[in-house]
Parts: sequence; C-alpha cells; structure tokens
Amino acid sequence: MAEYLAPGVYVEEIPSGAIPIVGGSTSTAGFVGPAERGPECPEFIASWLDYKRIYGGYIPDQSYLAYAVEGFFINGGQRCFVSRVVAKDAKRAQLVLGDSLTIGAIGRGETGKDISISVSSASQPNLQKITVYYKEEVEVFDDLTHEQGVNNNVATVINNSSNLIRAWWSGEPAKLPQNNPDPDNPGEFQATTLDGEELDGTMAVDLQAFVGYETAVPLAMNVDTQTVATNATVTQTAVPNGLFGRSSGLKGLALIDEISVLAVPDEVDSSRFPDRGLTQKVIEQCEALKDRFAIVSSDQTDVDNVNKLQPPIDTSYAGFYFPWIKIFDSSINSTRLVPSSGHIAGIFARTDIERGVHKAPANEVVHGAVDLQIPITKTMQDVLNPKHVNCMRDFRADGRGLRLWGARTMSSDPEWKYVNVRRLFMFIEESIDEGTQWVVFEPNSETTWAKVSQAIANFLTTVWRSGALMGMTVDEAFFVRCDRTTMTQNDIDNGRLICVIGVAPVRPAEFVIFRIGQKTADAST
Repeated sequence: MAEYLAPGVYVEEIPSGAIPIVGGSTSTAGFVGPAERGPECPEFIASWLDYKRIYGGYIPDQSYLAYAVEGFFINGGQRCFVSRVVAKDAKRAQLVLGDSLTIGAIGRGETGKDISISVSSASQPNLQKITVYYKEEVEVFDDLTHEQGVNNNVATVINNSSNLIRAWWSGEPAKLPQNNPDPDNPGEFQATTLDGEELDGTMAVDLQAFVGYETAVPLAMNVDTQTVATNATVTQTAVPNGLFGRSSGLKGLALIDEISVLAVPDEVDSSRFPDRGLTQKVIEQCEALKDRFAIVSSDQTDVDNVNKLQPPIDTSYAGFYFPWIKIFDSSINSTRLVPSSGHIAGIFARTDIERGVHKAPANEVVHGAVDLQIPITKTMQDVLNPKHVNCMRDFRADGRGLRLWGARTMSSDPEWKYVNVRRLFMFIEESIDEGTQWVVFEPNSETTWAKVSQAIANFLTTVWRSGALMGMTVDEAFFVRCDRTTMTQNDIDNGRLICVIGVAPVRPAEFVIFRIGQKTADAST
C-alpha cells in the first residue's frame, strides 16, 4: 500500500485486470547431425540459404542433416535451430598471424584446412585488409586495426561477421605481417592455409556425440580449454552473436525453450545406433521437457518387411513416419533416398502457421519429394495405420501429389492417439506455464485465485474461438476451477495453489463415412 505522508496530489497506476496469457510458437524445429562445417553450439537458422552460409552444403553418405533442413524449409518451415555434431577428439584448423593473432576455423574438422587467409593493405592508409577463402566462398574484411577498444579491431570485426573463422589475441596486439606478394600478380598477396593434423579426430561420431557434451564447446567459437583459461580477452571479444550456450548436440537444444519439434535424421543409422539408441535419447528429451514433439523415421525397409513395421517405442511425444522419400540431390544431379523427418517437420510448421496446432498435420503435400521408396497401397496402410505407422501415399494419379496420410502418435493410449491432440495440449500447457509465472509468491487467497482463473479462461476462450476446442459454448469447451474445492487448508498452509483445468480438444476426422441408400420416389424418408 502506498504511503501518503505530506499533503498533495498523488497520481498512481493501477493494474487493468487479469494478466493476459500469450500463446507460444509451435512451429520452431530443432535438428542435430553432422555438417560440412560450422559451430557446434545450436545456431538459429531462418532459411536454407542461412544453413548453407553457416554449415555448408550436403555431405552425401555421411549425414542426412542438410537434406532434412532443406526439406523443412521447402515444406513451409520458417525457423529452426541446428546443432552440428563432430567426434569428441576432433580438432580445429588454425594458424597464428604475426606473434599474437590466432585465426581458427569456426568449427572443428578437416574442412577447416580448406580455409586460407590473406593479409594485405587496406583501402585506408595504415590499416589492413583480411581476405578469407573457402572453396567458392570469399569473405573480405577491410580497414582493420590491431588497436584495442575500437570497432574495427581485427578480432572484433571477424568474430561479429565471419561465417568461416574466429580470431583471438594470444599476446600483445600488433600490426599483422602481410603475406608475400604473388609473383604472378604483384598486386595480390598469397594466402596462408589453416593447418592441423587429424582434425576429424580418431573417435567415431557416436551416440554420445549426438547426445552432446557440456564441456566440449568451452565457447561458441570453440576455442580450446587451455586458451580460454589463459586468455581473458577471448571471453570478452570472441563470442559471436547468434550462438546459444556452450552445450552441443541434444543437450544444446534442450536449453532452447522455443523448440517445439525435434528431428535427428541420422537416427536411422542402425550401424551406429543399434536398437534405436539415438531415437530413445530424442524421445527421452521430449518426454522430460514436455514442450516438444519428436519426428521419427522408419528404417529403409524393403517391401517384404513392410507388414512387420511398428513404432520402436510407446510414447505420445513422437510420431513414426514411413516410407523414405526420393529427392533431387543437386550435388550428384540425380535422385537420392532420404528419411522424411525434415520434410515432415516442415509440414508440421506449415500446418501450424496456416491452420493452427489443433489441425492434424496430415492430408498435406510433401513438397520436394519426387517419389516414395515404396508405393503404399490402401491395403498396406490398412495394416500399418492401426499400428500407428503414419504413411505417405502417392495420389498423383488423382492429381493430388505425394501426401502425408497419417496423424497418429506412437502411443498405445487411445486418449493420446492423435498428433494434433498431444501437440495442442503441449501448446496449452506451455502457454499457461509461461503466462502465469507472475503468480509465484503472490498471496494465496481468493483474490489471486480469481485473477488466475480469469487469465486462464480468457486464454482458453481465444483457443476455443480459433477452432481448437469442441463445443458450441465456452462452458462446453473447457472449465477452470481455482478455489476451495481444488485446495485443502493443508495445501494453502504449505504454499500450494492448485488450479484444475479441463479442455475438450478437437480430434481429426480420420475416417470419413457417407452412408448412402436408395429411396423410392414416394418415400417420405
């Protein structure tokens, strides 16, 4: 309560009423897998061009990550996070310019040795220019200085702008020596290549690498631990913008609350992950956090084993999709079979954006797919659908393209049979959780209970009006109770505020049945 001690006029602001709950995004995906290059900490990606700029292109026969991310954006995805995976003992290509500036590839691995650096005179006097070469890519950083505390410091500019390298001072900053002039082109300077031995490491990119390491990435720029410990300047200037935390793999994605769809396309590699070990880890994260849904691909099954297919795990936090799809791979100028998880994630995002999370992500065209590994007939799906295997079907003969034709979770619980029901509840639970944090340590009294009830009811009314809940009225669609009927005196004495909420979600019309019969001309019914 405000104090009024001296005479005068007092102007006060008063709360307008219930604090609104804002629905969170449901279309942001998370991907984990090996990439050509790039950071290991999760990086936000807003387009396929973003991915290629940061992580490079396809690495055929080594990873399905690039194909999955491309499929995500082709099918309508708009936002995702990517965490690159490398062997635990992989190293970084680097070189030292002069006596004190170390240049290192932004990520570990052999591709770092494809990076070359040239130092030459800048367009402005007494300044320098650094040119970075990587295959067909060139980055130019002009008008640089070694002076500390200025915006055009070499390390500052590179670490805020480059997609290929990071730089840090390991001693007293000094002007950089220029490369020797190219004898064939006197105006040009020869580039110096980053170097190192066994950069890919000798260990396999195994299950633990995909799960991730909390200490494997001391900084987003991947400076080794000794450098971080001995050089305080690194921690101040070397961390680039747009990188999230220090953990890699699934552990890195677990720290990002925005993710609502999770896909690890290389989980299908049975030689590295027998008994669906990686799939288990992906689902464990979804079940633990309860704010994301896993997309699981089938193995590359031959036609004789189709009837044996079934989800590998019983869970409502994942969907199982079959078969693999054929896409056009520009790196080989031909088609290639890939798991469908990235394309399905894009369909999830497209459906959420266009219709809402309550709409089942099914009966949707799979963009980017040119064919299916195995053509699925209705007879085959009659066997697979009851086992919760979501199929893609070929309807091109009817002019409807290749379509996703299933929307079931991997759960045997009929209450959580459908993907959209589980994801709707995830959306509601996450939105209420984030929108009611203000309640903690408020007085546990009727006034607070009324505010909580009103805030949740207002939010669920909006959800109902969007078509996500059953019922012609709000009373039929949901109820919210937060009063003496939901809490005992013991609950109140122990600081527990308990609110009971019930909602009636819409379920998809999976089986559309028209019953048609003959009628005579004089029949009244």
